[in-house]
Amino acid sequence: MSTDFDVATRPVIRWMLKEDLPTVLKIEEESFEFPWTKSDFLSCTHQPHCIAVVAEVQNQVVGYMIYEMAPHHFRVLTLAVDPAWRRRGIGRALVERLINKLSPHRRHQILLEVRETNLVAQLFFRSLGFRACRILRNFYADTVEDAYQMAYQIPQVPSCQTKNRIARYLA
Repeated sequence: MSTDFDVATRPVIRWMLKEDLPTVLKIEEESFEFPWTKSDFLSCTHQPHCIAVVAEVQNQVVGYMIYEMAPHHFRVLTLAVDPAWRRRGIGRALVERLINKLSPHRRHQILLEVRETNLVAQLFFRSLGFRACRILRNFYADTVEDAYQMAYQIPQVPSCQTKNRIARYLA
């Protein structure tokens, strides 16, 4: 599921630094009708269960993702790519990094919410294997818009391979 990049455009995904925040805020404002504020980012990134990463190409931040860790899943809180760098695999690389952290024994699912009007995001996440699993009515505080909860689930690995006469009925 990985994207092929040439050497010059291969993104480096690293933890977000405080120095990255002005660029991240600019990308956020260019990407969303109701963008997060600086205080939203600071509040979230100071939580011990929240992780903020950026995608960097040629020492330039071109995208970011913030997610939280729960006992059995990750939840993507926000993700955006600089408009000049969209459709080059940057968003895919960020999400694939999170997918690669999944494990059948720990966190086996990624959840996120997408505005019902954000068809581009819905199609993007669907192309990565996410599926809509719930409609969340009046989800957003800034509008009365609904959200689709989308989930990526890794296939469950059987805990044992039972070879007895009733095992075939359990499959």
